[in-house]
Amino acid sequence: MKQLKPKTLTILLVDDKPENLVSLEHMLEGENREIIKANSGNEALKVALRHNDIGLIMLDVQMPDMDGYEVARLLQTNPKTKDISIIFVTAINKDEQFVMRGFREGAIDYLSKPLDINVTRAKVSVFEKLYRSQSALKEAIAEKEKINKQLERFMYVVAHDLKSPLSGAIGLLALINDDERIQNAPDLKEYMKIVLGATNHLTEMITSMLEYTRQSDMEQTIEDVNVHELIAQLSHLLFPPAHIHIVTEGTLPVLETNKLKLQQVFQNLISNAIKYNDKKEGLITIGGTDKGEYYEFYVKDNGPGVAKRDTDRIFRLFERLDNDGKEEGSGIGLNIFKLLVEEQGGKVWVESQPGEGSTFYFLWRQS
Repeated sequence: MKQLKPKTLTILLVDDKPENLVSLEHMLEGENREIIKANSGNEALKVALRHNDIGLIMLDVQMPDMDGYEVARLLQTNPKTKDISIIFVTAINKDEQFVMRGFREGAIDYLSKPLDINVTRAKVSVFEKLYRSQSALKEAIAEKEKINKQLERFMYVVAHDLKSPLSGAIGLLALINDDERIQNAPDLKEYMKIVLGATNHLTEMITSMLEYTRQSDMEQTIEDVNVHELIAQLSHLLFPPAHIHIVTEGTLPVLETNKLKLQQVFQNLISNAIKYNDKKEGLITIGGTDKGEYYEFYVKDNGPGVAKRDTDRIFRLFERLDNDGKEEGSGIGLNIFKLLVEEQGGKVWVESQPGEGSTFYFLWRQS
């Protein structure tokens, strides 16, 4: 696998004495570093506003016209520069009150002149590691947000395309339900009632999906969700065959969360467990454990199981396994399950024994 080149750390050196700038530049030169210099507070502010990628400012405190404290204060008040880290460099003002003022103005550290070359390099190297870790995290978050947006668009297309034919089916079912032959047959009438109830519930779900994809993350509804009731609704909606039983173990919680997302997670897991069960008597068990910040849920089945080599692969987009002649899935469901869980900081994993069944686990944030 090709290794990516580390992100360049841009360091702005600010001092009114040219010789100090040259000395500091010599100390801090290194691979994947770019050094920029400014000889006054005013020039430092202009440089910081021109460059979008400054990671660290080494800022002299005592300068004519505008001292380092004032420069730091102005940087902190500007949205474009407020997150730039600052290390103050000073020959005087070593008293605690001056050091604390520096931290209040936004400094992450303090260095005293004359600078010790080893200490200076060590402190900047520590910051550099933190800077690169933060940059990698920001890139990972941005990539995840990109994938989430793609997922939302995919959901919208699917939901939109399903809604029209489903509305037509509901209208046709309503006409059939009004037929005298149905009305005069109690068993058929009850079956039609169940089918109409399920299709109307499915329509509501699709409408909710469409609403969800129209809203930003900040606008999505957070509500109290009774997980036991949610599982009961899904168990009814998914129409499991008579030989497959869905049960819950223990007491499931009431969570303050996004109901649609949690519903999608359980629906993917339960529908897969129903679809691929190969036993005469199928059993799907749902339970969980309170882990503090997160609740650990599991969906256990007694189906065909998954080979150890495939337990990671099944969560990838469009990955499909050989199901011994059974109908293959799209390879999307478990990937959506994984994305939805990881979107709110959780994680997914599976434990499986071929021939005996699988247990899918996921951590879901409690509030």
